[in-house]
Amino acid sequence: MHMLYDSDSFVVVHMLPDADRSGVADDALPAAPQLVRHGFEIVDKRSGKEVYLDGSWAEMFQMQILAWQRDAPTQEEVEDTLDGYVGLAQNPVVVH
Repeated sequence: MHMLYDSDSFVVVHMLPDADRSGVADDALPAAPQLVRHGFEIVDKRSGKEVYLDGSWAEMFQMQILAWQRDAPTQEEVEDTLDGYVGLAQNPVVVH
């Protein structure tokens, strides 16, 4: 898990699969192959809701992040883009 963005309005976290299995005995590995995927969690601090992007949504968001790295947008531009994902946020943030 990597924190990518944190402001007064949003938090963006990149969730990565636990692909590093070094130190685990071969007989402890699962017999069936597991799908290795990554995703992004976007938390809207204003509404207290979050959305988790995976699959094609995560791929599209990854392309947006790469564009941000190239173009160095302002905080307002980043937050405007993140605000576009707020409509997908249906889950209240719950602390475990």
